[in-house]
Amino acid sequence: MKEYTVCYTFDHEIIIEKLIKESNVKKEDVEQEVVEKLNQNKYHIVKNDQGTFKIDSSLVRFVRIIDVKILV
Repeated sequence: MKEYTVCYTFDHEIIIEKLIKESNVKKEDVEQEVVEKLNQNKYHIVKNDQGTFKIDSSLVRFVRIIDVKILV
């Protein structure tokens, strides 16, 4: 398993989410999946340590995978 840290950048805010995927999934695949979800849905639910956020997909300016950890 791998843990991906996804960073959603807005005009005045950054929200970080951690996603856990199978070990054979590549960073580019995760990034593509997130971008497709944002393009297909008006809102996206993000859960992290600070709580649960309902974000408007049209307000997201930049999506980036900032960290990948291999879980044992």
